[in-house]
Amino acid sequence: MEKRARSISSALRAAVDRRRLLDTAVRLIAAPSPTGDAGGALDVLAAIAAEDGFDVARHDGGHPAAPAVAFDIATGRPGPRLQLDGHLDTVHLPFAPPALAGDLLTGSGAADMKGGLAAAVEAMRVLRDTGALAAGSVLLTAHDLHEAPWGWGEQLEALIRDGLHGDAVLIPEPLSDRLPVVGRGALIWKAAIRRRGPAVHEVMRPADEPDVIAAGAELVARLSRRDRELSERRDPLAGSESVFIGQIHSGEIYNGYPQECRLEGTRRWLPDTPSAEVERELRSILSDLAGATGTTIDAELRIIRGAFSLDAEGPLVSSFQRACEDATGRPLPTGAKPFVDDGNAFWSLAGVPAITHGPKAGGQHTVEEWVSIADLERVAHVYALTAALYCSGEDGGPAASPARDGGGAS
Repeated sequence: MEKRARSISSALRAAVDRRRLLDTAVRLIAAPSPTGDAGGALDVLAAIAAEDGFDVARHDGGHPAAPAVAFDIATGRPGPRLQLDGHLDTVHLPFAPPALAGDLLTGSGAADMKGGLAAAVEAMRVLRDTGALAAGSVLLTAHDLHEAPWGWGEQLEALIRDGLHGDAVLIPEPLSDRLPVVGRGALIWKAAIRRRGPAVHEVMRPADEPDVIAAGAELVARLSRRDRELSERRDPLAGSESVFIGQIHSGEIYNGYPQECRLEGTRRWLPDTPSAEVERELRSILSDLAGATGTTIDAELRIIRGAFSLDAEGPLVSSFQRACEDATGRPLPTGAKPFVDDGNAFWSLAGVPAITHGPKAGGQHTVEEWVSIADLERVAHVYALTAALYCSGEDGGPAASPARDGGGAS
């Protein structure tokens, strides 16, 4: 890293305030925020940002019970806009209040992802306090409706479609050991196979009505064959496409002739496969089966997030890897994203390059979440330095983009 960039990095690192960062994380964790009811935690974040002197805007994104939070730093000089985005909702488990244990902060959402979002807030403070942002702007957003099955990303997707997004985005999900450059999309499917007649004893079953369990078995066979075919679509990092069957339910008693057979599973696909094609194919399989078996099949298909890809040679990655190398002595190895997150939505809906990178943490989706406080400091520094480098256009970013005066957060 050249001398000027090293000087900026040193100033940013020195400006990270551990106590202030930790206080932010504790306040966010202390506000219970199950998905669909994260309004209280979002209000806390808005209050924190306002206390720090930021001009805070709220956007309902179709979810007025918990309006999203947005605030930014704008230089008024041409350059790209980097977005720091996170969700404040948590899975529906018993609430665990914040607590400290050595270097660890625990509590509901500590890992996923209130700790990481607190680090992003600290990065915003650091950029403001040091004046290190020479061009462009940085936007921070936070929202609800992330965690499935209580939410499906609807609020964020509405914000993206309304244009409230940056030219690139950093997302502090707890993934710190790699730079994810590819990820599969994911869909949950449910099928209810039915016949028209009433439930009866097996010896009284009508000869002219279909067997819903046999139809369910045929669906398993057809999807298993398709899964083997999909295994040929493979990415060296992300693995293969798949269709998976996780549940089968039918009948009430061993000798009853059931009226319904229900199956549920997932479908995962790579970036070259359009989400619409995935849905069409599944519906076609179910329609063909209904016709062949004389049953009716009601299908529910729910996309969790689309697939994801990131240009490993692009300006966002260049700036981020320079920041990581400065913070830890080495850039991150590239790899696959093992889960779906909001980076998938930014890429699939708006073509916005997204990096998922957060603190060392664990216990996600349990009552024993934890995050490393020292690593929260590292993430705040990496985010701030990435913003300073990327928005300057030094790594080939769109430095000629029109200047923005902060209106993107309003």
